[in-house]
Amino acid sequence: MRVNDTFEYLSIGLPEDIQRRKIYGDFEGAVRLIELRLADNGTSEPLRRCLTVQKEIIKRLPDNYPYTKGEALDIIRTKVPDFTMDELDNLIDTGQVSWIYIQGEMHIFSGFFSTLCKTNHDFARRSGISLSGSESDLTEPEHSSVMRSRLKEEGRFSNRIRMKAWIKLKDELFTPGMKVKVHLPIPADCDEQSDIVIESFFPEGASIAPSDAPQRTVCWQEIMEENHIFSVEYSYTYTALFHDTQAAEAGTEAGQSAAPCTEAGCPHPDFNKPDFDTLNSYTDEKQPHIVFTPYIRALAESLTEGVTNPMEKARIFYDFITLNMRYTFMPEYFVLESIAETCARNYTGDCGVFALLFITLCRCSGIPARWQSGLVAEPDFVGAHDWARFYVAPYGWFFADPSYGISAARAGNEERRKFYFGNIDSFRMIANNEFQAPFTIDKDFWRADPYDNQYGEFESSERGFESCDLEYDCEMIKYEVI
Repeated sequence: MRVNDTFEYLSIGLPEDIQRRKIYGDFEGAVRLIELRLADNGTSEPLRRCLTVQKEIIKRLPDNYPYTKGEALDIIRTKVPDFTMDELDNLIDTGQVSWIYIQGEMHIFSGFFSTLCKTNHDFARRSGISLSGSESDLTEPEHSSVMRSRLKEEGRFSNRIRMKAWIKLKDELFTPGMKVKVHLPIPADCDEQSDIVIESFFPEGASIAPSDAPQRTVCWQEIMEENHIFSVEYSYTYTALFHDTQAAEAGTEAGQSAAPCTEAGCPHPDFNKPDFDTLNSYTDEKQPHIVFTPYIRALAESLTEGVTNPMEKARIFYDFITLNMRYTFMPEYFVLESIAETCARNYTGDCGVFALLFITLCRCSGIPARWQSGLVAEPDFVGAHDWARFYVAPYGWFFADPSYGISAARAGNEERRKFYFGNIDSFRMIANNEFQAPFTIDKDFWRADPYDNQYGEFESSERGFESCDLEYDCEMIKYEVI
């Protein structure tokens, strides 16, 4: 069994003695007990697989929560000298600062400061932090509002995008003669993307995954005598079509034109018409995060009581998330458990967390829903992003981007919030059409992100490297409206 497949067994849960140590933050003790269970021939195979992945999660937790409360306060005071411990306690109590116990002492999430600057505008003002573009919740970039206006008026909006991505192992981890396997995401063939060209890659000899790979990558396998970057440059055309969700929800004739990608000239007119088995697969659970727990079932039923229209149900789920939840940066997904249900309890998350909750609620209600991810590819900003798609007959596949909807709600832009239910902007690079899918050339060791792939993966013949072991980036080379 592939090591990354053990994540499917996470929801089995830990034995109570190990779980108590993990909650308290006695990670050494928890790992020691796990190793005793793994050495016991009587341990069942499903539990053995759960313990295997839990052991790796526990090892990675301290790096995600490195600061004591005092250290976190010191970090804040470098920007806000008069900030008090009482203020920090209030941020913790109101769920704006994430934490865990390590040896019984509260430790703060590594990304707490950037989360506060992005989502707490009073804190950002006091810190003197000025965010712009897609990093800001307050001001929508002009190119985004122009695109959305034209998309509504003309029904479609296309751009030609060229980008370069690269990844490199940190020098201190490199050893001459290392045998490595390296992956970088590249655009996948789907109904929004066409005319995909892999312009160049370095070094030569890379393998390019099929255009319809669920998580598409370019992969190198080589023996490295010198440390160097691995890079790929690609171009593609992205076409966004406008979808009239209000008409579809009302079931009117106008809604018939809402189906994505069915008009003449669409690059993939059949992509929107999946067969019965494919649609059914998008109403299934997917352990360990897309799971119909008793709470998820009760939540979906209570939100949609008396509602039969699937489009209306999906909108209700989108409204529930975007009008009630708060964006926060998250620990690496590797260490997260039961993502959708945890989000539904905590009312916090990031783009992928909100997308998973939306997908889970839809699937639990019989609405086919799927994952999509890659990059935000704006003229002046490139960054990782996740969102969702859902299917309503007879119209086809629609989009939902709850994270962007939450940002719009926080900024008081209701028109923009509603746009991201059913529609998507044209500033995207789609590399992944499935959640938790293997690469065409699979990894032998732990992935840095076992569920998604936005900046790449790197492993040697001895180990898989974590995100903190790597340097990587993706830059816009050319953006052109066509």
